[in-house]
Parts: sequence; structure tokens; C-alpha cells
Amino acid sequence: MTQPASSPTSGSFRHLLEETDRFIVAVELETTRGLAMEESSSRTLSLARRLAGSNPVDLICITDNPGGNPHIRPEVMGYELLARGQEVVINFSCKDYNRNGIESRLWSLGSLGFDNVLAVTGDYPITGHAGGPQPVFDIDSVGLLEVMRKMNGGLEIPSRRPGGDPSRLRQTSFFPGVAINPFKSTEAELLPQLFKFGYKIRTGAAWAVTQIGYDSRKLDELKKYAAVNDMDIPILGSVYVLNAPAARVFHHGGIPGITVPDELFELVQKHADSEDRGRAFFEEFAAKQIAVLRGIGYRGVYLSGRLPLTRIRRILDLEASFGPDDWREFSKEIQFQKPGEFNYYERDQNTGLASDQVNREYLESKTAKGMKRARGHVSPAYKAGRTAHGLVFDSAAPASGLARKLYWFADKRRKVGDLLHLAEQAVKIPMYGCRDCGDCSLPDIAYLCPESQCAKNQRNGPCGGSHDGICEVGDKRCIWVKAYERTKAYGEEETILDRPVVFKNGALRGTSAWGNTFLKRDHNAPVAIEGNGSENLANPDAGGSANGSD
Repeated sequence: MTQPASSPTSGSFRHLLEETDRFIVAVELETTRGLAMEESSSRTLSLARRLAGSNPVDLICITDNPGGNPHIRPEVMGYELLARGQEVVINFSCKDYNRNGIESRLWSLGSLGFDNVLAVTGDYPITGHAGGPQPVFDIDSVGLLEVMRKMNGGLEIPSRRPGGDPSRLRQTSFFPGVAINPFKSTEAELLPQLFKFGYKIRTGAAWAVTQIGYDSRKLDELKKYAAVNDMDIPILGSVYVLNAPAARVFHHGGIPGITVPDELFELVQKHADSEDRGRAFFEEFAAKQIAVLRGIGYRGVYLSGRLPLTRIRRILDLEASFGPDDWREFSKEIQFQKPGEFNYYERDQNTGLASDQVNREYLESKTAKGMKRARGHVSPAYKAGRTAHGLVFDSAAPASGLARKLYWFADKRRKVGDLLHLAEQAVKIPMYGCRDCGDCSLPDIAYLCPESQCAKNQRNGPCGGSHDGICEVGDKRCIWVKAYERTKAYGEEETILDRPVVFKNGALRGTSAWGNTFLKRDHNAPVAIEGNGSENLANPDAGGSANGSD
């Protein structure tokens, strides 16, 4: 990732990760609804002041409308902490802003000195003033990373004068992080998460935080997978200090992407009935989790659970009292999985963690015999889409050149264009649930329409909020779970995200997506134009990519 030519400031989060081997302690603070002088906000700010500069805490991370609720912006609290010399991470969610709002907010963050940004897509908003809000999700966490990457390199602004040279804005210094959920229970959820993690790293992610989870084996799997696949950026492991109410919410799927399996829930209930309501047990459990993270090789811990400084210090002191190899036994204790849960690696019989052997059943499913068997379950719509792409829409397809000429002709004759658009809709609406966005991502997502089949319109991989393959919004299967299953039948699942970041062009809504593909106006256009010249936009005989709509 392009960064301004400067060295990390001593003591900064970037410096600690890149130039020391310190085990980082990050603490999450959750903002509240209402003015900063409200009692709840005042309590949070008071805690933030006590945490700032305190001995065990390196980093304070401030949430951004968690759970889709309208809270005060994190930078309101964070600005005072920055003034006190405290390293702050702003959790930046994409759910409430379009791309212009996101860019505007990034300029504000950069100007105020907030360089550490955790890029997240965000939970689907459920409640709001006078009813449920309309979520935005114009771009996702990968798109946010791409915007920061360009801003760090000096964002190029087109000239307002025809033919004028573009200008380049001053570079920002964002140090972007991302979330990764290694605790998915099914193959079709877990592996797309890992593929998207690699996609995020290629797009500029410099560090990561895991989702909340309670399985040492899955944490070890993530580290092993990342090391083997050249994705070994610094990762902080999330530790949410449990209590009975929170465990109940997690157990019942109240927070997208977080799971407390039955066995752990029963353990929580047992200790919650004790005289101290399980406080000592939960603190020791958290300390053991931290020890496991340190032992496996994580770069730090991301503590959450609305913790006062006294509890944070007590947990960290307890973890420091453990012996250097105690984490190995703790890792065997903290392996809470569902029956039949998928693991990418076979279990190491000595450690109980992940071995170097990839899951044998998974490898068998990727053989020619396994893929042939899987293709028997692939939908006709997907097969039809693949066939059409190979015949017409691929840049090397036999009919691609003819189609380009046809749409070039129709672009100058409205009635012909309207007829072609009508024919397109007659095919795509019944087959794919097309919503006429004009910038089609069917080939990007195994011929599944993100407009009609994904509540968050995710075009750059899964969001992480699914549970057992089911979307966090409504009782339907996650679109990326289905895309994984379809592409795996053809041996293409590992490369589905090996492409530039998709930014849907909202200005194309209601126009012909097929025409926009052949005339190079859709999200593939920057790729098609690069190295070929802008004259390709009007020349039906020009080459270039046509991997867009079909």
C-alpha cells in the first residue's frame, strides 16, 4: 500500500506493530446515543480519560454506531484522547454513508489526526427514529480500503475543463485495519471469509482484528492459513469478557457474526449462578484467552465488554501470572464448536490445535470426481449464465465483437436501445431477480444478483454477519455461500475475488447493463480503459475486457 514517505512516530500504533514485538493491548469503547454531556456519554468519556495513558493500555478503539444503532460519532470522543497523546482507532462503518459521505468523513478524520481506521461494512440497521432506517451500503469495507489506498497515494481529481490535466490532492497517512471472522461453522462460510481477508490485504489492509469467538483451534487455523498464503499481517484477537446477559444474546444470534455454542452457554449459566455472578470465572476465562493469543503468535488483544480500568488490570495481571506454557492447556479448554463444524486443517493430536494437514474430506471434494458430483446440484440459471458469458460476454467470446457493434448502433437510436433493454429485462428478471441497476455484477457473484438477493448489496465478498449459512437479515441463504458452492463445482471458488474492487456506478440505474458492458461504461470500464485509451468507449471494434454484465 502506498504511504506518505515518513517513518512511524515513536509510540504510535503503526510503530508498535512495525518496529517492536510488543504484545498490544487495545480496549474498545462503545459510544452512546445523545449529546456528549448526557450521563451515559459522560461515563464513557470519564472511562476513556482514565484509560488514556494508563500503563497496560496501548490503544483505544471507538465503535461506530454498533449494532446499527444511532450513536454519537467516535471522533467526538476520540479528539480529546488524541490531544492527551493517546493512540486511537476509529471504527469506520459503511452502512450509513454513500461513497461521497465516506470520502468527506475520511478527509475530516485525516485532518484531525485520526490515522488508525478499522474498516468494517457494518451491521444492518434494525431500528431508528420513527421506524427502521434505509441502510446505505453504497460501498463496503473493501471499497473503503480502496478509497483510503488512493487517498494515501494522493487522490487524483479530474479536471473540470475538457481535456484538462487532473490534479492530485495531498497524501493522507491512514493506517487501515480490517475485521476477519475465523469462527464460521460451515465450509461455505469460512473459506470465503479467508478469501476476502486476502482480498482486503491486497487492497491495503495493514493489520486486522478477529471477530469475537471462543475457539482456540480456529484462531490457530487463521494464523496457519495466513502464513501459508502470504497473508501474515499483524492480527489482534478479540476477547469479549463474558457475562450471563451478553452470552444469552450471543447464544441466540442477537449480534450478527458472533456465536456462543451450547456447551459454552451452559458453562456460563453454571458460573452465573455463583455468589459473584461468575465475575471471577469470566475474568479468568478472558485471561486464558489472552494467554492463548500470545502463545499462538497474535500481535495483541482487542478487549471489549464495557470494562472499567480495574477489571482490565485484573485480567491482564492474571494473564501475566501464568507460566510460559500454560496457554497450551488453556487452548485445549477453550475449543467451543458446534457438532460437525468445519475445520480447514485436521486436528493436531498432540496440541489439539490445527495441524499442517488440510482437511482430507475438503481435499476430496476438490478432486475431479468431487467437482463432477457437485455440478449435479448447480442451478440451471448458473449454467445458462456461464454459457452465455462464454459465447457473448467474455472479451474473447465468438459473438462479443458483434454484440459490441450492435450496442454501439443502438446507443445512437433510442427505440432500438429500448427494445434491447426490454429484451434484457425479459431474460434477467425471471432468471436472476434483476433490479435494473445498470451495472451488473452477475459474473462477479456466480450469477446471483446482489441487488435482489443480498440485503447489504455486497459485491466484494461476504460481510461476515451470516449464521450457519443464513443471512443476518431475513431467513434466506447468504448470497456468497451460494456463490461459493456454485464456483467450487467448477474449481473456481478460490479465485472469485481475484479482481479489482467493484464500485457500482449508481448513475447507470435504469439503463441497459448489457449495453453498459459492451460500451465499457460499467464497473469494468476503468480496467478496460487502462492501457487501451479512452477512445475504446466509442469504438465498437476496440479490444479490452468485457467481463461485465450478462
